[in-house]
Amino acid sequence: MAADLIAVVPDQARLGPGLRPTPTNGSAGSFTGRDESAFHRATTPDYFGWLDHVTAAAGCSHPIRLAGEVATIDRATGQLLGSMSTADLPDGEIYKPCGNRRHAVCPSCARTYQRDAYQLLRAGLTGGKGIPDSVASHPAVFVTLTAPSFGTVHTRIVKRHTCAGRRRCDCRAEPCHPRRATDPTARPCQHGQQTVCWVRHEDGDPRLGQPLCLDCYDYDAQVVWNHSAPELWRRTIIATTRHLNSRARQLGLPPVVQVTASGTVRRVAPVKPSFGKVAEMQRRAVVHYHAIVRLDGVTGDPDVIVPPVGLGVDGLVAAIEHAAATVAFTTRPHPARPEGWHITWGDPDKGIDVRAITADGEVTDGKAAGYLAKYATKSTEATGHVSRRLDGDVVDLYADEHGTHPERLIDACWTLGGHRDWQQLRRWAHMLGFGGHFLTKSRRYSVTFRILRDARTIWRRTETGHEHADQPEETTLIVGLLTYAGSGWRTTGDALLANTAAAMARERHEIAREETTAAA
Repeated sequence: MAADLIAVVPDQARLGPGLRPTPTNGSAGSFTGRDESAFHRATTPDYFGWLDHVTAAAGCSHPIRLAGEVATIDRATGQLLGSMSTADLPDGEIYKPCGNRRHAVCPSCARTYQRDAYQLLRAGLTGGKGIPDSVASHPAVFVTLTAPSFGTVHTRIVKRHTCAGRRRCDCRAEPCHPRRATDPTARPCQHGQQTVCWVRHEDGDPRLGQPLCLDCYDYDAQVVWNHSAPELWRRTIIATTRHLNSRARQLGLPPVVQVTASGTVRRVAPVKPSFGKVAEMQRRAVVHYHAIVRLDGVTGDPDVIVPPVGLGVDGLVAAIEHAAATVAFTTRPHPARPEGWHITWGDPDKGIDVRAITADGEVTDGKAAGYLAKYATKSTEATGHVSRRLDGDVVDLYADEHGTHPERLIDACWTLGGHRDWQQLRRWAHMLGFGGHFLTKSRRYSVTFRILRDARTIWRRTETGHEHADQPEETTLIVGLLTYAGSGWRTTGDALLANTAAAMARERHEIAREETTAAA
């Protein structure tokens, strides 16, 4: 539990460059000052009332503080039934979790986001949360799509795993880049750097993902590929859909007639893919996609999800593999490259992996959803770079054309982004060019994060007695007339006490769940 506490207490040294905690009292920088502020809070008469008040944001590293009034209004008549001012609450403010998905910024909120992501992704495979249970019978595949090579980097390859779990893999890796002395490619590059590496890298080796020669690496092409990856995925899904439609016509499957909300009649294909995907930033600082793709049938009602007819998992695998191997496009021109950059996925034999999801096979619904949810809370941490959005005043702290691997990527973003048609590269320089969201889904695949959050809010209100579970509908409306008062805990002592209470509650919850599972 101690490690968990250290991670969630705001601390400048642990947040990394570019992530600064909200200023606290003058003694917050010392451990003694933290102890004093914690002791002062713990000895106040309303200490336990304060703990109850901050429960919703107790584990958050940077909670949002709100001040103002909360009014209760009758839905039917609009009459004001009552109001409550935050001035009457402990600290005179309401504490709300920051909701940040990045584990490096707020482990507590990231854990909630990760669990929501798992429920969202798994519901698309097994049903529930408003998705019909019949989706469990639909063909579904787990897809991994990676980027092409932009230069030789240090890597760790394990051809055969003998470990029980990949999270703590200690299997013997193959040599990084072995070559015989007689091999012409084993000669040093034009910059005098070795192109051979016989090291069997461990999983935590800081050299993993770093180019063997920084000067030979194509940084411009990589940041442009990162920026173009969402468009490449969009085109891949379109190509997959077209391939499935073509296959349906070959099998003689009749099209389906649909009537839109505006009364327009259209004929559509009888099958349609839906997906949930996550973008993972590799150690070499280029994104690649993990996705769950499900094949659905189409009816006259576009909102109804039914099993497909005539096409199975083999047809879905063939469609995705064909699309990933053939889809490509060229970007708009740039003064640094007038012909534009050619955007495509990596080697079809190595960069494209499509596996069927089965109930008891190598890839199950739980494993696939858990794998994607794990990466939904990560960002650029694996590359060694962490910062907020950059501007001209601070970019020189992170960008250097002769610096480290991440520094050169940021410099490439900033340099290429100086052109008026490529300004988005500067906007996303802190993300090394990638401007897409790290978790997206198609509309039909599953529920939304908002539905899950609203359900959790209703459950908490019911659990604490604010609402009745058997109440047919809400008869009152809660309106918050609140304004932003600040971010972060008032003192590091408050952070220590609140995070400790949250960690203890999580520990009790985990113990109870383990005992319940063991008893079952």
